[in-house]
Amino acid sequence: MSKINIKDLARKVINDLKPYKTARDEYVENGNKMILLDANENPFQTEFNRYPDPNQISLKNSISKIKAISNSKIFLSNGSNEVFSLLMQIFCEPGLDNIIIFPPTFGMYEISAKINGININKIPLNSDFDFDTDIVNIINSFNSKIMFIPSPNNPTGNCFSESHVEMIIKKFNGLVVLDEAYVEFSEDKSFLPRIEKYKNLVITQTFSKAQGMAGIRLGMTFANEEIIEMLNKIRAPYNINSLTQRTALLKLKNQEEVKKEAKIILREKDRLIGHLKEFNFIQKVFPSDANFILIRVDNSSKRYNQLIKMNIVVRNTFNQFGCENTLRITVGLKSENDKLINALKKINEL
Repeated sequence: MSKINIKDLARKVINDLKPYKTARDEYVENGNKMILLDANENPFQTEFNRYPDPNQISLKNSISKIKAISNSKIFLSNGSNEVFSLLMQIFCEPGLDNIIIFPPTFGMYEISAKINGININKIPLNSDFDFDTDIVNIINSFNSKIMFIPSPNNPTGNCFSESHVEMIIKKFNGLVVLDEAYVEFSEDKSFLPRIEKYKNLVITQTFSKAQGMAGIRLGMTFANEEIIEMLNKIRAPYNINSLTQRTALLKLKNQEEVKKEAKIILREKDRLIGHLKEFNFIQKVFPSDANFILIRVDNSSKRYNQLIKMNIVVRNTFNQFGCENTLRITVGLKSENDKLINALKKINEL
């Protein structure tokens, strides 16, 4: 077990905070059998005249069974970006504390930190998009409260080695947020079983990628009960709406279809990679453990604009550290990938 004291790591104002409670929080077990006169709702029955379950009990129970983790270790958010900000609000004093990120990385960590007045330490990945060999000494030299590690990484697509990530979790004196948004596309296993072992480990996953539910904006966070309790302290009441809860529950009943779609996407990724290596203007195709591919081209802005004119939108990642002249391509349907390949052939012939 990690020796980190979570309450000592958190801001005093959070430890002292008395959270907002709805009257319905006190009647979780038998709430729908009671006459509800507590929340000033319209009493006329429509599908959505009542507030949603503030604790998302049914949804958490379903996630708990699938992920094999207690629902007391689950927090649900309006997309993962919400929880990144909440964690900073819990553990970082504005203007005083700092976080660590590893560019090139997901841009919302930095944006959330800036919004919350948190300082940012950037430790660049090496040319292979991996950690520096002296990473443990480097990370603890900053006295940081939180570090964010997306694995598979976005925009590069690679997973970090299991041993490196575990070593960082063991040695870091703050919170390690492991963003597993793309883990369902990876051969590497989730770190979820290690939640019991490391008090400073927070794992985020999402309904937006393999689950195919980006439109409902639902993120899952897994951590020890102390961290989950603090997140529940400061979240907005009823932060997950009724439609989202209902839609997610239906999706969780159809996980075989999710696995089937992921396999199709991965097969298409392999096929697409084979074609990408055929074009002269594509200088490198980076390895990918996700549902997207990073490529280095001769001129990313030129190639991006050429694709736009052919009605194909990719991500121009030229402005990220170490990603000069790169494009990030999401693996689409076979028909979409075929159109991309044909467009690239035309560009190659110009």
